[in-house]
Amino acid sequence: MIDARQDDREDTPRQRPAATVRSVERALDILDVLAAAADGLRLNDVAGRVGLNVSTCHHLIATLVDRGYVGRNPRDRTYVLGARILELSRSRAATVDVVQTAMATLHGLNEATGETVSFDVLRGRDLATLVMVESRHAVHVVVDEAAKAEAVHATGSGKAILAWLPEAELTRILSGRLKRFTQGTARSREDLMENLFTVQCDGFAIDREEFQPGVVSVGSSLRDRTGAVIGALGCLLPISRAGEDRIVRMCGLVRDAATRLSRQLGELGPAFPFQGAGKAWRAKP
Repeated sequence: MIDARQDDREDTPRQRPAATVRSVERALDILDVLAAAADGLRLNDVAGRVGLNVSTCHHLIATLVDRGYVGRNPRDRTYVLGARILELSRSRAATVDVVQTAMATLHGLNEATGETVSFDVLRGRDLATLVMVESRHAVHVVVDEAAKAEAVHATGSGKAILAWLPEAELTRILSGRLKRFTQGTARSREDLMENLFTVQCDGFAIDREEFQPGVVSVGSSLRDRTGAVIGALGCLLPISRAGEDRIVRMCGLVRDAATRLSRQLGELGPAFPFQGAGKAWRAKP
C-alpha cells in the first residue's frame, strides 16, 4: 500500500480492557506480591496480600510453580519468583540490545536509500517487524503488519530468511501455506524453491509486487556468530521509484548493510530470542 505517513494510536497506560480473565489477573497479582517481597512468602501470607482464600491461591501457585514462574523452598515452604521470570527478563534485554545495535545500520541504510527499511524476524511461522525506519519521501510504502505475517514467502526479507533454513524447518513453515497476495506471488512450492536457490546465489531476495501491488522490496539475511540466520534487513519502495538500475543499487546496499550488521550482532552472542510477541519498534527517519 502506498500512502502518507500515519500516526500510531496507543491506548492510555491506565486503560482497562473491556473483558479480563479473572484467574489470569489473580496469577499476575501473586507474581507482583512475590516481586515486592524482600524474602520468600508462605502460602497464607501470599493469599492474604492478594486477597484470595488459601485453596484458590494454592491452585494458582501450583500452576505457576509447574511452569517455572514461581519457585518453592521445601525447607521453610516459602515461595519466590521462579527462574522463568529471569529467563524472560534476559530474553527481553537481549532483544533490546539487538535493536539498539541495529539502529545505526538501519538509519544509515535509510539515509542511503531514502526508503523504508526494517529488521524482520520469524516468530513461529509468521514474519514480524522487529524495528522499522520509515521512508524520507512523502509518498512511501505503508505495510499491513497483519497481512505481512502470512507473507514470509512473498517478501524480500521473508525469502531472505527462508532461503537458509534447514529443510525440515522450511517444510514446517510452508506447510499448508503459499497464500496468493498478487499475480506475482509464487504459484507453487517448486516455484518458490527455485527462487530461494537464486537468493542463496545472489545473497539477497527481491519481491517484485509479490506481496503488495505497486511495491518492490529487497531483503538480505542476518546471521549470528554461529552462522545461523536470525532475521533479515528489508528495504521497501514504490514501483514508481523502482527502476532496474535503482533496484540493483538497493540490492547491493541492503546486502552490504546486512553483512556489516551480522558482524556486529555476532559480538552479542550466538542466539537471539525473537519468538515472543510484541509490537514492532518504529523509529523516526
